[in-house]
Amino acid sequence: MKIFSKRRWPFIALIAIATLLVVAGSAVVLHKTSDTAFCVSCHSMSRPLAEYQGSIHFQNHAGIRAECADCHVPNEPLAWMTTKLGASKDLLGELTGKLDSEEQYNAHKLAMAESVWQKMKASDSATCRSCHSFAAMDMLGQRPEARKAHPVALKSGETCIDCHRGVAHILPDMRASNASGAAQLTALAAAAKTDNRPLYPISTQPFTLASHDGPAAGTLFPAAELLPYRHKNGRTEAQLKGWQQDGSTGAIYAAKGKRIISAIVAPEAAPQIKILATEEDSQTETSWHRVSLDIAVASDALIADRDKLWQQAASLMTANCTGCHGLTAPDHYTANQWTGVIKGMASRTSLDTEQLRLLTRYAQQYASDMKSTAQGEHHEK
Repeated sequence: MKIFSKRRWPFIALIAIATLLVVAGSAVVLHKTSDTAFCVSCHSMSRPLAEYQGSIHFQNHAGIRAECADCHVPNEPLAWMTTKLGASKDLLGELTGKLDSEEQYNAHKLAMAESVWQKMKASDSATCRSCHSFAAMDMLGQRPEARKAHPVALKSGETCIDCHRGVAHILPDMRASNASGAAQLTALAAAAKTDNRPLYPISTQPFTLASHDGPAAGTLFPAAELLPYRHKNGRTEAQLKGWQQDGSTGAIYAAKGKRIISAIVAPEAAPQIKILATEEDSQTETSWHRVSLDIAVASDALIADRDKLWQQAASLMTANCTGCHGLTAPDHYTANQWTGVIKGMASRTSLDTEQLRLLTRYAQQYASDMKSTAQGEHHEK
C-alpha cells in the first residue's frame, strides 16, 4: 500500500502543477482580455471606439483616462467573473457578423445600451463609483446645474446611470423605447369609464361641444384635467376648466399667467366658453378669466391616474435629456421658460410631437412657479 502511494505522488504533483498552470493561465487570459487594446480589436468595436475617443473619459484637462474595463467590468470577484463569462456572447456576435455594418450596429445599439444601463442600475453604478463618489465631491466647485442636481440625486437615491448615459458613447435612437410607454398608456386608457373621477387625455385629442355631434370644436392637449359627468357611446362628456387672457379666446390655459396649454378652441366654439371669475395678474398687469367649457371626447383616450402620465414623461426626460444634461429638476425653470427650453432642444432628441407635448406639460406642472398647483388643478375648483 505504501509502495502504491509512493508511485501515486508524482501523478498527484503533475495534476496539481497542471491545475495551477490552467488556473494561472486562465487568470492571465481573463485579465488580458480586459485591456482596452483587446476590447477594441474587434471590427464591430470601431464605432463605439470612435464615440469613446470623442468623450471626456478618453481625453480631458486632468489627463485621466477611463479604460473600457473601468466602466464595463466590475471589481467584485463574483461579478467580475460573471461579466467575463457573459462577454462570450460578444465574441459570438463578432464571429457571426451581427454588427458588421453601420446599419446593423444602429439596429442593435438601443438593446445593447439598455442592457448596460440595466446592469449599472442594478449595481448602483458600482463601476462609476469606483472613481466617482458623492463623499469625495466638492459640490461647491461644480457647475451650477451639477451643484443643484447632485444633492437631489443623493437624497432621492438616484444612481449615476440615471442621469449620465451619454458620457462615453453617443445615445442610441430612443424612438422604440419612447413608444413603449405610450403603448402602456393606451392600454390603460382602454378601460371602461363609469364614474366621475377626474380624467386626463393621454395625447392630443379633438373634441366636440358636449351633446353635439357636429365637427370638432377644438383640440385638447395631453394631461389637461377634465371633470366628467356622462359616459355614452364611447364618448365622455366633461367640463374643462382653465384660464384665458383677456381678449384672447383661442386658448384655455391650465394656470393664470402661465403658457400651459390645456386646449385650443375653434372660433365658432368660443362663444360657448363661460367666464366664472376675473383676476388681475400682478406680474404682467393683465386680466385673466377663470373659464369653463363643456366638451365631449373619445373615452378611450382618457386615463384616470395622471401619475402614469408623469411617469411616462419622466422616463422620456431620463432617456432623452439627462444623458447630456444630467439631472435637471423641473423646478430649475419657470413654466413659461420650459416651453422655450424644450422647443430649443427638440431637434437633438428622438421625441415626436406628442412626446414633446407631454414632456413639456410635465416639466411645466412641476416648474419653480407652479409648486402651489403641482398636486392637481381640481383642488382649486
